[in-house]
Amino acid sequence: MTIISLMQKVDIAEKIKDAPDSGYKIGVVIGSFIPFLVLGGIALWMYTRAKKRAKNGN
Repeated sequence: MTIISLMQKVDIAEKIKDAPDSGYKIGVVIGSFIPFLVLGGIALWMYTRAKKRAKNGN
């Protein structure tokens, strides 16, 4: 069930168009960027860890 919910296509433009107020619009935009920020943070952490490991000779 969680896999299906993760793969659902969300139409952000439709949500913003039907937003009740500007606070909701801001929340939708921020919420759509959070997964990319988390993945970018994980990638950066993995990169720095691998770089430190290569520097130490392991």
